[in-house]
Amino acid sequence: MTPAAQPEDDTPARRVLERLLRRAEAASLKGGAPPVSLSMTGNRDGAEYRTLSGVADFDAFHARIALAERAGAITVERDRHRDDGERLLRLTVCDLSALARDLRIELLGERVAQAGILLAQWQPPPGSCENQAESSSGFPIISEVLEAWRAGRKVRGCGPEAAAHLADAAQAVGALLADARGERILRKASVTLFGDSKRLEKLTAWLDVLVTGELAPSGLEEEQLWAALGLRREPQPLRLAGPGTVQLDDGSCHRLPRSWLGFPVNEVRGIDTDARALLSIENLASFHEAAAMRGEAPVLLLYTGGMPSPTWRQAYARLLAGLPADAGLYHWGDIDRGGFRIAARLVETVRQSGRALRPWLMTPEELPADIVAAAEPPSSAVLDSMCDLARRAGWDEAASALQRTPLLLEQERLHPRLPP
Repeated sequence: MTPAAQPEDDTPARRVLERLLRRAEAASLKGGAPPVSLSMTGNRDGAEYRTLSGVADFDAFHARIALAERAGAITVERDRHRDDGERLLRLTVCDLSALARDLRIELLGERVAQAGILLAQWQPPPGSCENQAESSSGFPIISEVLEAWRAGRKVRGCGPEAAAHLADAAQAVGALLADARGERILRKASVTLFGDSKRLEKLTAWLDVLVTGELAPSGLEEEQLWAALGLRREPQPLRLAGPGTVQLDDGSCHRLPRSWLGFPVNEVRGIDTDARALLSIENLASFHEAAAMRGEAPVLLLYTGGMPSPTWRQAYARLLAGLPADAGLYHWGDIDRGGFRIAARLVETVRQSGRALRPWLMTPEELPADIVAAAEPPSSAVLDSMCDLARRAGWDEAASALQRTPLLLEQERLHPRLPP
């Protein structure tokens, strides 16, 4: 509930009536509940009433309750056999809407209806089933958010009062994905969209909902989530290590050194390489460690920058086109929800090239026994999410292995090994 107008001063009677309204509203969401009432003689419900002192306090309390009664909102049971016959025994709701009007409070259903109107332009047409983050016609998850609110559940700790924030997030996601200019600096993009350099950061939880299409937190770090929308705190190059020559938009060609080299991500046109494998790596420290120990191995290493942005994925597709047809494709990331979510996004691009992406050091069977024994186990909900994402990537064997040996593991805890 939220005030529809400036409420009366906080008084003991109003607090009791608000409590009665909250319980009646909760009961109405469950359906078929008997009329909700509060005992004025109980230790908890009637605390404000029982602690009144003085005739003036009792008169004020009784007068406020009588107003709600005359409005048809409640029925009142009084003790007609004691004192002046006005002693309150029980308050019962007889008209929830009338009680809300009496208190000048909007009911949940009214607030959800207003949220639905505000968010209507961001919901897809009936029957649309496009990918959440790539959709040009709306976000199906918004209907799920509204349904959760309608049932009295919070999403990311918020009720329908957060509809304006969700609408701003939808505006941002739609604009960012429709803009093909490449990756953008987070706070500059926020100023462009909202005139506020920090607005996008404040919307991160709702960006997560829209990008992943899930009500529960995705497990992605903030930087990973922003990257999925092509947002960076500062420009990030596309980092490569291994054999090959990279072609850029301006026609120049750059032979990769023994260590690694970075390129503007939106200027990479392709690669000429005889690498026998390409290994994408989620975390920067692991990329540098793998690059340092690569030697002359015919393996191309690629840093994903966390969650790959749309522009990064376009460059990734161009790199795939330059690989030998029989080169193996592998991905090495964290063994957690974020790691498998990143992998599933990479698989979308790989499938478009007609190839297959395989996991590397992301299943318990590939790891040293002491690392597995010391790893933290995930909750059942997190494990289910990890396995679902693994299957979404086509990694059914990895999902089965995780179900047999559930664990969470950051890839920095492992020493790199290169694919054959």
